[in-house]
Amino acid sequence: MLRKKTNGVARRPQRTSILSEVAQTSVDRRAFLRGSGLAIGGLAAVAATGGTVQKANAASTATGAVDLKKSVCTHCSVGCTVIAEVQDGVWTGQEPGWDSPFNLGAHCAKGASVREHAHGERRLKYPMKKEGGEWKRISWEEAINEIGDGMMSIREESGPDSVYWLGSAKHSNEQAYLFRKFAGYWGTNNVDHQARICHSTTVAGVANTWGYGAMTNSYNDIHNSKAIFIIGGNPAEAHPVSLLHVLRAKEQNNAPLIVCDPRFTRTAAHADEYVRFRPGSDVALIWGILWHIFENGWEDKEFIRTRVWGMDQIREEVAKWTPEEVERVTGTPGEQLRRVARTMANNRPGTVIWCMGGTQHTNGNNNTRAYCILQLALGNMGTSGGGTNIFRGHDNVQGATDLGVLSHTLPGYYGLSKGSWQHWARVWEEDFDWLSGQFATVKGADGKDKSLMNETGIPVSRWIDGILEDAENIDQPNNVRAMVLWGHAPNSQTRMVEMKKAMEKLDMLVVVDPYPTVSAVLHDRTDGVYLLPAATQFETYGSVTASNRSFQWREKVVDPLFESKPDHEIIGLFAKKFGFHDRMFRNIALEDDGVTPNVEDTLREINRGMWTIGYTGQSPERLKLHMENQHTFDKTTLKAIGGPADGDYYGLPWPSWGTAEMKHPGTPNLYDMSKPVAEGGLTFRARFGVEHEGDNLLAEGVATPGSEIQDGYPEFTMQMLIDLGWDSDLTDDERRIMAGIVGLELDGSVGQSDDGDSDSAQGISSGDGTQGSDEEVGEQSMSPFPSDFNDKTASLNWKTDLSGGIQRVAIKHGCAPFGNAKARTVVWTFPDPVPVHREPLYTNRRDLVEDYPTYEDRKFYRLPTMYASIQKQDFSKDYPIILTSGRLVEYEGGGDETRSNPWLAELQQDMFIEIHPRDANNIGVRDGAQVWVEGPEGGKVKVMAMVTERVGEGVAFMPFHFGGHFQGNDLRSKYPDGADPYVLGESTNTAQTYGYDSVTQMQETKATLCKIMPA
Repeated sequence: MLRKKTNGVARRPQRTSILSEVAQTSVDRRAFLRGSGLAIGGLAAVAATGGTVQKANAASTATGAVDLKKSVCTHCSVGCTVIAEVQDGVWTGQEPGWDSPFNLGAHCAKGASVREHAHGERRLKYPMKKEGGEWKRISWEEAINEIGDGMMSIREESGPDSVYWLGSAKHSNEQAYLFRKFAGYWGTNNVDHQARICHSTTVAGVANTWGYGAMTNSYNDIHNSKAIFIIGGNPAEAHPVSLLHVLRAKEQNNAPLIVCDPRFTRTAAHADEYVRFRPGSDVALIWGILWHIFENGWEDKEFIRTRVWGMDQIREEVAKWTPEEVERVTGTPGEQLRRVARTMANNRPGTVIWCMGGTQHTNGNNNTRAYCILQLALGNMGTSGGGTNIFRGHDNVQGATDLGVLSHTLPGYYGLSKGSWQHWARVWEEDFDWLSGQFATVKGADGKDKSLMNETGIPVSRWIDGILEDAENIDQPNNVRAMVLWGHAPNSQTRMVEMKKAMEKLDMLVVVDPYPTVSAVLHDRTDGVYLLPAATQFETYGSVTASNRSFQWREKVVDPLFESKPDHEIIGLFAKKFGFHDRMFRNIALEDDGVTPNVEDTLREINRGMWTIGYTGQSPERLKLHMENQHTFDKTTLKAIGGPADGDYYGLPWPSWGTAEMKHPGTPNLYDMSKPVAEGGLTFRARFGVEHEGDNLLAEGVATPGSEIQDGYPEFTMQMLIDLGWDSDLTDDERRIMAGIVGLELDGSVGQSDDGDSDSAQGISSGDGTQGSDEEVGEQSMSPFPSDFNDKTASLNWKTDLSGGIQRVAIKHGCAPFGNAKARTVVWTFPDPVPVHREPLYTNRRDLVEDYPTYEDRKFYRLPTMYASIQKQDFSKDYPIILTSGRLVEYEGGGDETRSNPWLAELQQDMFIEIHPRDANNIGVRDGAQVWVEGPEGGKVKVMAMVTERVGEGVAFMPFHFGGHFQGNDLRSKYPDGADPYVLGESTNTAQTYGYDSVTQMQETKATLCKIMPA
């Protein structure tokens, strides 16, 4: 067991920076590389300095003008601060942020090398197109005009849905928001990003359990955990700095660490209890643990009574999962799960952590809901040290999800209903009829026209089928004919053999990225491919949302290199080409070029519309203040202790209710009823109504401190304020905005103060004409609000009130704007209301298919989706080994950035497959040998064998970061000159197979089958 041995203060190395050798002279990039030895030294430079990093200190690193710029690492979602050292416009060095509450002066291998990401020689340097089989350099003007003309032609012939806009978790919040807005102005919901294939089942499962689909606590709050339960996650490699926080709890609290994973990972190496189980049997495993909790009465009965709905139905399902049945399905001994259950019960609060190992399944939404239910049963929700800490993958995948870069919703999870679009049309001050006219219509089942504005688009996991599926089987006028892959690695998706065919069938393929990506080389196209160089996030600025919902503001480190452009400038160029630039940016200031939207102003527009999740209090000014004063925030609670941000939580984790002027401090731990809402407390959200089939869904007898309603209550509306008599707290200005929303005409000259200050509504007539308390007789007629004001505004709610008044007044009276309800364990709108185990589509356990079958085939997200028709076929004799996939510490995502980084490429040069010694010996394969790995759909890869007991018998593992080889062929010659990554390799997803979650269309990558043969 680890024990605390230091006071936690980072010890600083004594070596000086290599910058000191060249700091006395003006330096350009190449001179710096020559002077430092980085140009040829590779990792030798790291070895020469002992592999250490130093605290950023301009005085010690250079006596000349060295500017320090504060940015955020562009890899995982921890949100590590990067201190960039810039001299004469050249990024010459970097240090970790010692003051950052998140990384505490630490970096992982990827974070330590991000300077090379921005300065990398392998980047795409200028716009290019493929013509006659050769890459040709073109200008930006040519590129925008040619692409724009081609897309307008496709739109004219086939409709706006025939162009697919695939966005990115690498965009800043402002860029992500503009991307989704842009898709709306183009007229399509065929827009999505990486969240679909990493945590969409988390968002759906968690949001439908207690209201919001995000990490409930924070990395830092894990310091308070008395037990840590990790399932389907490997933070030691995927989020290395997060492990600092996990190990702090293990060291300081003696918190037992339980790791459940089919593979013995680097995270599992730290575990007190490692639980190996069969891939795809998560629900069975969790129910096996809950069986012991219920059997022994270890559940938190009072918490369940007051704050949980539907647990009796869970008990009925869990009762079926005896230790014997759990072992039959998962392979995990019942006695071990009893030990796990007892450990969790005896060490509360405990936290549950998961990643893509739990989400990427055909029943992934069942998995994530089961994890939540475990925490509800133990009473571990809404408490410091507890919660569900969902580790997101990319640096802004949380933000891009929140901003609605998804085919089924608008920014803020507003959905696609007419009312949702009308809300955003009001925010944009756009004519709703014009906006709806941008969308195509189709015939509904009733024979009537219906607008695709209100229909879910094709998800990123299925864009292949949007191209290849017969047009009559797709719920849109025509197939997808043009693909825009904007900051996306296609090798992170399954079914790459079919992907190649789809790319070749397109009229046009456009890649917008700092790197060419596998999109440039997978296909055999000779024409119709465009590569547009996007700037990295270090060459622009704006906000980004970490996994814990905290915002951070990036400073621009250097100007865009080569001919690259920031993503929001490229969006502006396309908007100009398509003729809606003036409309789209009518309320957003433009830079001097008249094209590029201002970043700060874009965030202010986000603030004006994102009431649902409290993206309204995080103004640019508040975020910059936090970044400038990181040292004032407590490293565990995240609360500022004194200083200019006193009382705020770092990054104003959403929801930060109301307007920025309200100065809500942010919500560090969701659903924590131990503090007032105004101070970051929260209830469970009343999202699902007040009752279901006669059962009460609201909390019973519990509320946050200071709440004037000491019981459950529904979400707030104007009518609720009126009924409670709280509407008199609304200001004049708030009422005017509300009147504008419902179309009430007011006399603007009456009741307005000359100095711009709003009068308290207590001194004037209420909207229904009632005399105000401070009102002189005879003044009543001067109220600008008509007698039917209350009737007209009654339906406004906390989500659609652009004034923020409903939220402000609710919080003034101690209440949560979204109500006070019970979490629900049964989701009556899902295919499986109670989470159940279902066998993967490709399973070698044919004995379990009859007992735990998959779903019937059905159509959703515009496309037919297969389940039972695949599972009924037995592939297990020819493909006997379970294939799963995951991350490596050296690389990230599809790997284009990190494999193009010489510092990282040197660490891991070969794609490989992990095979258990028994399986390797039976196949006749030795460690280091080349093997073929083939999936049941025919895709195959040639990789190196790593014979290891990390995986169990009958299970094989491959990382998913590689690309540039395809079914044994090296594609290096197909990259533009000088833009090929240093390391190439096969993609595991060439061999991965069909399979999609029953709610979100998440791809199945963790439980398919394969056969392995000597090469």
